[in-house]
Amino acid sequence: LISEEESLSGEQRFNQFMQKLGKKSDSKSLDLSNCALSAEDVTELASLLPFLPEVEEISLSWNACVGGTLKALTVQLHHVNLLKVLRLNNCRLTAEDVISLGEAFEIVSQLEELDLSWNSNIGGKLSLLTKKLQKGCELKCLKITDCNLTAKDGESLAEILNVIPNLEVLDLSINKHLGCSMKVIAEELKYVPGLKELNLHMCGLKQDGLQGLDTALQHLAELRKLDVSCNREIGGGFKDSTAHLASLKNLEVLDLHQCCVTEEDMTVLSQVIPLLSSLQELNLSSNKSVGASSDPLLGRLRFLPKLKSVAISNCGLSEDSLSSLAEAALHLPELEILDLSWNKCVGGNLKLLWAVLKLATEIQVLRLSSCNLVAEDLAFLTSLAQDGHLGRLQKLDLSYNDSISDEGWAAFCPGLAAFKDLSELDVSLRPSSCRDCGTWFGGLLAALTQLPALAELGMQRWVLSESQRKQLEGFNQDSQRNIRFD
Repeated sequence: LISEEESLSGEQRFNQFMQKLGKKSDSKSLDLSNCALSAEDVTELASLLPFLPEVEEISLSWNACVGGTLKALTVQLHHVNLLKVLRLNNCRLTAEDVISLGEAFEIVSQLEELDLSWNSNIGGKLSLLTKKLQKGCELKCLKITDCNLTAKDGESLAEILNVIPNLEVLDLSINKHLGCSMKVIAEELKYVPGLKELNLHMCGLKQDGLQGLDTALQHLAELRKLDVSCNREIGGGFKDSTAHLASLKNLEVLDLHQCCVTEEDMTVLSQVIPLLSSLQELNLSSNKSVGASSDPLLGRLRFLPKLKSVAISNCGLSEDSLSSLAEAALHLPELEILDLSWNKCVGGNLKLLWAVLKLATEIQVLRLSSCNLVAEDLAFLTSLAQDGHLGRLQKLDLSYNDSISDEGWAAFCPGLAAFKDLSELDVSLRPSSCRDCGTWFGGLLAALTQLPALAELGMQRWVLSESQRKQLEGFNQDSQRNIRFD
C-alpha cells in the first residue's frame, strides 16, 4: 500500500514530469503522443503509474524510443486497473514489446481500445499477442493499420475473434499481404455480431475474400462502416458477392474507391446500393466504370435521402451521367460534400448542377479539381453565391484547372466575397505547369479581406511578380490575418 506521504510525493513527481514534457496533468487521460519521449522518460513514466490509479487512457503514439522499452511500462499496468484505452501508434515496437503487451493482457482484461498502427515490426509476430487474449476480453476497438501483417498474422487474428465478442471496430488497413487470409478472417466474423466498423483499405483482398466477406455480412447487422477501397483484385467480383450487402440497413459509410469495379459489377451495385437506406457517405472514386456503365446508379441515389457525402472523382463521367447525378441530387437535402474532381465532362457543364447547388443548403465542401473548368463555370459559381446560395460552403477546390483564362479568374475574384464561410480555397496549377499570375491577384487579395474564415489558400505554381509579392506582404501586415498561402 502507498502511504499518504508517498502518494503526495508521487503526484508532485507526476506533475513535474508532465511539465517537463510541456503537457497538462490529467488524472484520467495520459496523452504523451509525439513528445519525443526518451527511453529514460518511459522508465520514469512506469515508476509513476502506481500513483495514477484513475487513469483510463494512455497514448504514447509517435514516440520512436518507446520501442524496446515497453516491458518497463507493462509490468506496472496492474496499478492502473481502470485502463480502457492504450494507443501505441508508430512506436517502433519490437517482438519483445509485443510479448510484453501480450502478457499485460492477462492484467488489463478491462481494456476496450488497443491501437498498434504503423508498427511494421509487428508483421509476422501478431500471434505473440493474440495467443494471450482470453475469453471474456472486453476489447471493443482493435486497430492494426500498416503493420506489415502476414497471411499467418491474419490466421492468428481469425483464431481469437471468438474471444472478443464485444468488438465494434476492426481496422486492418494497409496490410497488403493479408489478402490470402481474408477468407479465414471473414469466416470468423460471425463471432463479433456487434461490429460497427470494418476497415480493409488496401489489404490485398481478392475475389474469394470478397465472397467470404459478403457471407459474413449476414451476421453483422450492426455494421455502420465498410471500407474495402484500394483492393484492385476484387474488381469483377461484386457481381457474385453482394447477396448480403443489401441487408445492412444500418450501414452509413461505404467506400469502394479504386476497386477496379467492372460494368458487370456496376449492374449489381446499381441494384444493391440504393437499398442501403441509412447510407450517409458513398465513395466510388477512381472506378471508370461508374461513368461508362449504362446502369443508372447515379440516378438511383435519389433513394438515399440521408446521403451527406458523395465522392465520384475520376469516374469517367459523361454529360449524361452528370445529368443523372444532378437529377438525383435534388432528392439529397442533407448533402454536405460533393467531389467531382478529375471528371473532364464537368468543364463547361457545371450549369447542369444549377438546381442541385441552389437547393443544397447544407453543402460545405465542393471539389472540382482537374475538371477542365472554363470561365463560364466560375461565373456560374459566383452568381449562385451572390444570389444567396452556397451560404455554408467552407472548402472549394478549383485546382488543376489550367483551362481557366486570366479573364475568368479576373471575373471570379470580386465575387469571392459572397462565399462568407469559406475557410479553404485552392486554385493551384497542375504540377507540370507554371504561369504568371494575372492582374486578378489584386482582386483576390481584396476579396480575402471580406472572408474572415479563410485560413488556407492554395496557389501552387502561380508566379508572382515583384509588385504582387509586395502586395502580398502588405496584405499580411495590414490584415493581421494568419492565412496560409501555399
